[in-house]
Amino acid sequence: MIRITLPDGSAREVAPGTTPADIAAAIGPGLAKAAIAARVDGELRDLTRPLEGDAALALVTAKDEADALDLARHDYAHVLAEAVQNLWPGTQITFGPSTDDGFYYDFAPTAERGMFTEEELPLIEAEMRKIIAANEPLVREVWSRQQLIEKWQAEGELFKAEWAAELPEGEELTVYRAGTAPDAWLDMCRGPHLPSTGKLDPNAFKLMRVSGAYWRGDQRNPQLSRIYGTGWLNKKQLDAHLHRLEEAAKRDHRKLGQEMDLFHLQQEAHGSVFWHPKGYRIWRELEAYMRRKMDGAGYREIKTPQLMDIRQWEQSGHWGKYAENMFAVPDIVPEVDAEGAGATPKVAPDADWMAIKPMNCPAHVLVFKQGITSYRDLPIRLGEMGCCHRNEPHGALHGLMRVRQFTQDDAHIFCTESQVVEEVRAFCTLADEVYRDFGFSYHVKLALRPEKRFGSEADWDKAEQELRDAVAVAGMANDDYGWEELPGEGAFYAPKLEWHLTDAIGRTWQVGTIQGDRVLPERLDASFVGEDGGKHRPVMLHRAIFGSYERFIGILIEHYAGKLPLWLAPVQAVVATIVSEADDYARDVTAKLAAAGIRVETDLRNEKINYKIREHSLAKVPNLLVVGKREAEEDKVALRVLGSDQPQLILTLEEAIARLKEEATPPDLRG
Repeated sequence: MIRITLPDGSAREVAPGTTPADIAAAIGPGLAKAAIAARVDGELRDLTRPLEGDAALALVTAKDEADALDLARHDYAHVLAEAVQNLWPGTQITFGPSTDDGFYYDFAPTAERGMFTEEELPLIEAEMRKIIAANEPLVREVWSRQQLIEKWQAEGELFKAEWAAELPEGEELTVYRAGTAPDAWLDMCRGPHLPSTGKLDPNAFKLMRVSGAYWRGDQRNPQLSRIYGTGWLNKKQLDAHLHRLEEAAKRDHRKLGQEMDLFHLQQEAHGSVFWHPKGYRIWRELEAYMRRKMDGAGYREIKTPQLMDIRQWEQSGHWGKYAENMFAVPDIVPEVDAEGAGATPKVAPDADWMAIKPMNCPAHVLVFKQGITSYRDLPIRLGEMGCCHRNEPHGALHGLMRVRQFTQDDAHIFCTESQVVEEVRAFCTLADEVYRDFGFSYHVKLALRPEKRFGSEADWDKAEQELRDAVAVAGMANDDYGWEELPGEGAFYAPKLEWHLTDAIGRTWQVGTIQGDRVLPERLDASFVGEDGGKHRPVMLHRAIFGSYERFIGILIEHYAGKLPLWLAPVQAVVATIVSEADDYARDVTAKLAAAGIRVETDLRNEKINYKIREHSLAKVPNLLVVGKREAEEDKVALRVLGSDQPQLILTLEEAIARLKEEATPPDLRG
């Protein structure tokens, strides 16, 4: 007999070969029906896989949403592959993993039929529902490597045969069969899976799109046809996801950025942003806001070079760990032709190489090192709106969210070990103020030491604990702030606290960080004179709140769907005329609004007022002040507020100015 321990601490003696499904049935019919998988000594397994020794057993149900979703999405991928091969025999299968919100599968269609199209997705969905309705058991089988190779070769599954041939010699491999018949469809897979296809909800998935892919991600290999789907546990979850996608499409910052005339991107500066006047006004307001916050928190702003000698980056460790993401340039010697008609660049044999900074921290250490610093001077907080460049892959670039040139609201705090916890706590408070000013809730996570890292274990132990202690003192190490620790996700030189914002449609964005670093001060020989007169290393805290201005602006545009808070709106009001007789009054209204500090424009075009209203609404202008003959005679305006349920408010000009002036005041300057 073997001893199986359940989560409540109770134990059962059962015969070897008993399955988790048997134990679920013994506990009760309700659990037997609800169970979909099992965790055996922490490992997720099939419900029908036999138990062979003493183990801790936890039965998984749909209430264990993370496990249940991953299982369901994996199964949807298998059902998709079976459906495609049912419909188009001869199609070869490759791989089909689950993803964060669904699944995909890569196929090699026959030459005769060609790549799949989106018009065929409903047909495939219908076949998938037939397979789900058939409630086929998903049966795990163990095969030898050679058996698999022979099977795949015999059936013309050349991609699967190639993969099987690369698996370790002598290792037992698993396949999953959709049914009990000897000729039932099967796929090579580690599992686990749900007990049967009928455990999937036929109304909780949708095939989304088709794209091209290359076998094993290499463009030198054959092209495949990839079908993407989204899969959930029930229709309610699917509908909510589709609604989020619809909302996300409406809020896409690239689309809104064009409609609002904020910025553009083009091939001539791939990965960098061309800011238009309206977009740069948002930037300037954010920059002014952040400067006020940093000034108030005791930071001193500096400016450091874009280019620094490669040797500096070698000493800091970035060149060894990060070189593939950096732009480096040699010292160029111009070579002028005999006629002096032009110069050809030529790299000198002994050229000094320079790198464009991907981050600001080494330069800030160099500023700190100027002169002699006493312990009495600490903490020193150096801030920079620092422009950085990183060589991101072309395929990873995405609007404002992933760029090659970006500007950080960056700062570094140099302090003693005894000051670390208080400095991090103060930063937690500052970050909280900023995010709440912008209407965000957030979660705080601690990213712990990665496998490849600099520094001693003792230093990592200390740095991680300091961050834990600071968050606890700030009152954020609890479920209200989604406190979580992330093993292995820290930087190579330091653990870090991360702030994950939640936007208006439930998406999360990782923005602010603070890192406790003892590595860089050591590598770059930063020191201060201690109370004992000796030389000591400071702790260096790397921190940012926005992260980068580009990405934060993109997040704001999508969070607010372009309807930015009035203090951030590039144009805060437009004065629009109904008739030309009101033109002079409109100019007077505009002048008085501008004198009150409102960013205002005038629309005197000879167009119908409904056309003007529609156009300015699409441009996300927050306030439209409509004026006609009556308004001019009575010194009033008809105020239309973007997104308001009220069609318009009739106000005196004085009332309108007071209202807009109050709403346009940045949150940190309000009483």
